[in-house]
Amino acid sequence: MSTELKVIAARLYRVRMPLVHAFQTSSHRKAYLDHILVELQDESGAIGWGEIASSSDPYYAPETVETCWHIASRYLLPAVIGRRWTHPAELAAGWSKVRGNNFAKAGADTAAWTLWAEVRQLPLATVLGGKRTEVVAGVSLGIEPTIDDLLVQVQQQVDAGYPRVKLKIAPDWDVEPVRAVRSAYPELDLHVDANGIYTADELDRLVKLDDFGLTMIEQPFTPRDLLTHAELQHRIHTPVCLDESIETVADLETALKLEALQILNIKVSRMGGLTAAVAAHDRAQDAGVAVWCGGMHEFGIGRLANVALSSLPGFTLPSDVSASEKYYARDIVQPAVTAVGGVVQVPEGNGLGHPIDREFIAANTVEEFALGPGQE
Repeated sequence: MSTELKVIAARLYRVRMPLVHAFQTSSHRKAYLDHILVELQDESGAIGWGEIASSSDPYYAPETVETCWHIASRYLLPAVIGRRWTHPAELAAGWSKVRGNNFAKAGADTAAWTLWAEVRQLPLATVLGGKRTEVVAGVSLGIEPTIDDLLVQVQQQVDAGYPRVKLKIAPDWDVEPVRAVRSAYPELDLHVDANGIYTADELDRLVKLDDFGLTMIEQPFTPRDLLTHAELQHRIHTPVCLDESIETVADLETALKLEALQILNIKVSRMGGLTAAVAAHDRAQDAGVAVWCGGMHEFGIGRLANVALSSLPGFTLPSDVSASEKYYARDIVQPAVTAVGGVVQVPEGNGLGHPIDREFIAANTVEEFALGPGQE
């Protein structure tokens, strides 16, 4: 039996939190993050939360915190107020005319899913179709000042029980750091991520990484350069994983046709929400492509959504759902997300499964926006 919902109030909170360890990628360094929280309330009083985990700068994707705030407040939230729906995909249809802006859409879409789960009194993982009760987590390590510094960071994660470590790489930080880590940890599940920084002229350099027994080489070339990804995959045994290249299921279809990947990183933010992420999971599973859930250093709301998504059967590789403490001294959900031996439990409670710490959110909010009764 379907349950009809109607959103009567919607709010945005721009929340700023420091990272416990600064993070360096091939394009930039960050010591704190601003993410936008989305809160939807239906006429029964139930609340659904989502998180817009966009970067502050347009390096990973074109969107920024500022563009997401504009799109969410001007177009997405007005599209949901007063709209009646029985499934989150129907609510998303209200902003279908908005092109792109997947990070902004992801926050609203996730809030719709968590609201739907709350009203149905079911865990988010259950309404998504999840089957697992626990998820194996991996960690992502940034570019460090020296190889010795990197080895210290790897040892900390190995000691914490994480079975997979991902290393960020760049043209001046690739073969030698990987060689050093592989030499020190010959059995470690290890993969590398370039965030699209390499060009076709540097393909031979990436081929050298085929000697290190990596689980995957993730997004070596720019998002639209699927032909060079395909060429690399044809030259190496190591699976190529696509991240930034796949924003839609149509992108995945093109990559499959070109044989440009063997593994898919599904990020809720990059694909525009849980609705699209589930569809990508289903298509990849049909095609025999392994998937895992990538992360954007989400706060607890986005992190719990990723855990729920990772409970789907096709997520057979460790996902970026490590414990909150890996990134934040305190999280906006309590209890925080924890990992024991590199394993995160899928929450059994309704919705996200962890209470939201409203006082902590309020203490770290730098901007707010609201629509609904009594609001302009």
